[in-house]
Amino acid sequence: MTVQVFGHKSPDTDSTGSPIVWAWYLSEIKGVAAEAKLLGEPNTEAAFMLQRWNLDKPEIIADVADDQAVVIVDTNNPAELPANINGADVQAIIDHHKLVGGLETKGPIDITIRPLACTATIMHDLIGDDMAKMPEAIKGAALTCILSDTLEFRSPTTTDHDRAVAEKLAADLGIDIAAYAAEMFAAKSDVSSFSDAELLRMDSKEFTVEGTKFRVSVLETTAPGVVLDRKASLMQTMTTVAAEDGVEQVLLFVVDILNEEATLLVPNDLVKTVAEKSFGAVVEGDAVVLPGIMSRKKQIIPNLKV
Repeated sequence: MTVQVFGHKSPDTDSTGSPIVWAWYLSEIKGVAAEAKLLGEPNTEAAFMLQRWNLDKPEIIADVADDQAVVIVDTNNPAELPANINGADVQAIIDHHKLVGGLETKGPIDITIRPLACTATIMHDLIGDDMAKMPEAIKGAALTCILSDTLEFRSPTTTDHDRAVAEKLAADLGIDIAAYAAEMFAAKSDVSSFSDAELLRMDSKEFTVEGTKFRVSVLETTAPGVVLDRKASLMQTMTTVAAEDGVEQVLLFVVDILNEEATLLVPNDLVKTVAEKSFGAVVEGDAVVLPGIMSRKKQIIPNLKV
């Protein structure tokens, strides 16, 4: 049976590129038939990566069959995975997020969770000397994943090792990191074709804080004004998205990559309280700027209070 390799729902660059990297490794190096899959449409930056490196977009799947062999990457949270994930034959997990719990496996598996900024960095280490056999397109995907997750080394999740791996990959490929990252972020920032609901779900994860269930959405951009110009309609759409997704509130953080800050939209008193208690912010309108806030994993989620 072919192993399916996939990341989380609402796939970003890492959850699009890392399955491609690992499926190549399993198929071409380990001799195990494997295919990368997606759990939704990739975001604009991930789509840029596929086009830039002439990679086929992995098939989008809605669920997994009983006993389907799978490798999970870039998450270990059942809420971000197919509904039948515990019916599948999970063979490995490769991730850089905190351990959530709730997954059930058919037997002992390989689990690698390391405190690095990107799944692709972990894969680089696991692949080892066989990285020399990796085609340029797959290396390009790995590089894109690392630059995306580190926001070109601006994110506080960045480690010296993430930077070193990215610089090595860029040197191998003859890529200028600054110029390439600018292309990536321009693609990420082009959200003109997306509806408000799509923007709110594009890079979002569900979290429960003190009994209150949130959809925590992050839009990383070099042009925050384009998103903030839609502030009124986005806040109106939050009510619909929250109801449809079974959460109490959508929290939208618009991350300004270049100025290294986030703007949180504040549609009501609940979000105002979250901003004040979580970040010590003084809220005077329907949005608040949070200097230095760049990372959902390291700065937003751990600090959320209601």
